[in-house]
Amino acid sequence: MNTGIENKNIILGVTGGIAAYKSLELLRLLKKGGAHVRVIMTQNATRFVGPLSFEALSGQPVCTSLFEKSDDAIIRHIEWAESADAVIVAPATANMIGKLAHGLADDALSTFMTAVTCPVMICPSMNTNMYMSRAVQQNLSILNEYGYLLVEPDSGSLACGTVGPGRLPEPEQIYERALHCLIQKDFKGKRFLITAGPTREPIDPVRYLSNPSSGKMGYAVAKAAAQRGGEVVLVAGPTVLPDPYGITLIRVRTAEEMAQAVFEQMQTADIIIKAAAVSDYYPVEQFSQKIKKHQNEMALSLKRTTDILKALGERKTGQFLVGFAAETEDLQKNAETKLRQKNLDLIVGNLVGIEASGFQSDTNTVTIFYPDGSGEPLPSMEKEGVAHVLLDRIRDRI
Repeated sequence: MNTGIENKNIILGVTGGIAAYKSLELLRLLKKGGAHVRVIMTQNATRFVGPLSFEALSGQPVCTSLFEKSDDAIIRHIEWAESADAVIVAPATANMIGKLAHGLADDALSTFMTAVTCPVMICPSMNTNMYMSRAVQQNLSILNEYGYLLVEPDSGSLACGTVGPGRLPEPEQIYERALHCLIQKDFKGKRFLITAGPTREPIDPVRYLSNPSSGKMGYAVAKAAAQRGGEVVLVAGPTVLPDPYGITLIRVRTAEEMAQAVFEQMQTADIIIKAAAVSDYYPVEQFSQKIKKHQNEMALSLKRTTDILKALGERKTGQFLVGFAAETEDLQKNAETKLRQKNLDLIVGNLVGIEASGFQSDTNTVTIFYPDGSGEPLPSMEKEGVAHVLLDRIRDRI
């Protein structure tokens, strides 16, 4: 799967905080993305999570001391520092932040950090009062001046009983920040307009016309574009997905709201990717009160919604326009017809209703169709992988 971090060498530093258990899931995500991960733990960290857990997930020995029994233990931190593509310290305690800010090197992790030249991400996690103290804030300012990427802690109830900032973000959030840090910025200076999710056309206050789209494909494309340096505006229908990092999100509900938002944003876009599943019809009459079950049958009069993709094809002035075609039959014929009639630069087609593809699934099996009549079927992969392959093909054509 193309994630952008395959074969990257990442060092995960774990310090002695209650949130150390979250680093196991972060390690799993990094490994799933194809990265090579080595772990360095402080002695205090081993009191919260055993090194064997990290060894089992990473497939590599865990470094906990400069004076281990192996012959190369003393110089290991130099070798790891020279080969690292990125370092993530999660959780980062107040003690370790202070050491890094002032160049102290009295254990395996802090000594390793003095030799690092690659990008470093620091994820503070501690008691709220500790985090807000003048000393810790000053040390974080120093690290920011050094060029370290600081991940703001979440706010909420902490293990110590206080409420406020200091909680380590969820591993998925840290992983996403790591992708932004590591992936090549081949779309820097390009502005993306991307749509995602379903639309909902209200019938009455409790009912609507819609479809099963989860928004996962559009969100994956938006996140991948931002990770690769693009400036991204995401127009999204109703979803339960968390807001993506580093993206301007415009939430809409109906097809008309989505059309209005897209048309307002399109003139400043370089690349437009319409992955949303827009309702094709809306009820002519919208009832202000809930419709009661007074009769066995009822009829709804429906009217066509704005064909957003067709309008974009007619209005585009140099933008690269990509569409999606979710079909139940005749995929090639229907996708090629849509590509031609709507003046697209390429289209991504997939069959819904089959295993590992389409609505709600975390994976997708797609074919990319081009204006010259050729098609490129992709193997089934997670939607993040599909997103990066799609961006590769766009990059090659612009």
